[in-house]
Amino acid sequence: MKNPSEDEKKQSGLDASNEAYSHYDQVDKSQRYLLSEKDGVEEFDDDFKIRCCDMSRFFAGGQAGREIFARELGEALEDIGFAILVGHGIDPAIHEKAEEAARDLFLQTELKQKLRFRAQRQGAVNQGYFPIEETSDIHPDQVEGWVFCRRAFDLPGRDGNVGSPAVDSFWPDPKFKEVFRDLVEANERLVLPIMQSLLLHLGVDPHLFDRRLTNPSIGMRLNYYPPSQSCRVGGRLLGHEDVGMFVVLPAPKIEGLQVLNRRNMKWVRLDAPPGSIILNTGDYVQRISNDRYPSTTHRVSMPRDDGDRGRERISLPMNVYVWEDELLEVLPGLGNPHYEPIKAITFHTRSTAKFYGDDYAVNE
Repeated sequence: MKNPSEDEKKQSGLDASNEAYSHYDQVDKSQRYLLSEKDGVEEFDDDFKIRCCDMSRFFAGGQAGREIFARELGEALEDIGFAILVGHGIDPAIHEKAEEAARDLFLQTELKQKLRFRAQRQGAVNQGYFPIEETSDIHPDQVEGWVFCRRAFDLPGRDGNVGSPAVDSFWPDPKFKEVFRDLVEANERLVLPIMQSLLLHLGVDPHLFDRRLTNPSIGMRLNYYPPSQSCRVGGRLLGHEDVGMFVVLPAPKIEGLQVLNRRNMKWVRLDAPPGSIILNTGDYVQRISNDRYPSTTHRVSMPRDDGDRGRERISLPMNVYVWEDELLEVLPGLGNPHYEPIKAITFHTRSTAKFYGDDYAVNE
């Protein structure tokens, strides 16, 4: 039997469902869906609204405010794995500046130069540049991506060890580093408040992860979606679940993010107010919460508005992880554990091998 061509693999990805790749999953995922949107096949839940949670209660409301925020956030995430954060205190100018810099990075850097930074695994995370249609091996996503690790920003943390690549080796032009560093540092101010709130809602010591998520492992991903008229497939980014603890995402300006409501298997179009931050939990948190906080399927599809279809779309999600030598184990007090303890690097790379090939997995 001949090996499939790249075009055959991409067509297979367009027609596939997640069931074809479910053996890679390291947490329970009963949802079933097509990887790529199909007109007239899927249903939408236009009545469901992702909940807005006001972080100002955490920052300025004392213990009572923290408990109210933890309950609101915890209930939202238990319900669908997504929430919208307002009152987070991040200056909108930081998001605006980062979006402009991302546009410049993708459009002003020649492809030959971009390919010098092609993504490769560093620790548990695939970091570097992803050409269009090559975000994963299984689906021709209509997005260019660029993932930067912690060391790319010269930030304190475990991946800044002796022998690591020089900071400037991550950047085609070092002028971009400071802009995205500002975004990462702003996002990081939310990491402990979010995790403490998730734990508080579960009845667990809210500071249990303070050490592990101070200067945490991250994947700062920049996404550039070209105008839709140039796309040859229906969706922009395949349906998937994020592997890490959680993701913080400044609300994109162009419609497209859709979330699968597992209760009825219908898609929810996420509409977040300007200046807000979208939060979703990933596989790490589903595992340690004993399935209380689900890792929820989402995708990016074409906007419904014809004018928006002709505009580029930029998104700036930051994935938060624990370091690869940490152990992922079910939190205390959450009943009979559904999962055995596992090292983060093993868990992470076994899960993401579905995107990058079986050789990506690391077993320790």
